[in-house]
Amino acid sequence: MIPKFCFHALFAAAGTLNTYIVANLDICGLPRDQQLGALILVASIVGIILYGWLVLFSNWSLLVLQLTAFAGVALILGVLAWIGYTLATTPPPKPLEEIEKELSQEAAESKPQEK
Repeated sequence: MIPKFCFHALFAAAGTLNTYIVANLDICGLPRDQQLGALILVASIVGIILYGWLVLFSNWSLLVLQLTAFAGVALILGVLAWIGYTLATTPPPKPLEEIEKELSQEAAESKPQEK
């Protein structure tokens, strides 16, 4: 059964949606995390519809596409920069020979104690 949506939203005097809607969101019978999931779902669908309208039917379609391309490229290059920074600032691991040597020394030290 699909839960009944019970939105308790506060509206400002001018009729605009108040910022308290998130705090007062109540989707009957659902835990808080599922309420947040439903809110994210609805907001995403509205975002898709708004973006589609801006790209296909508005006078700002070229600007929207330019901003989208810039944001996409900036996101990819930002992730690459983060990877590069992580690789540049992380110390190199110990060589395997050194690790094996340490393990064999620990094993040799623990054998006399076991007897």
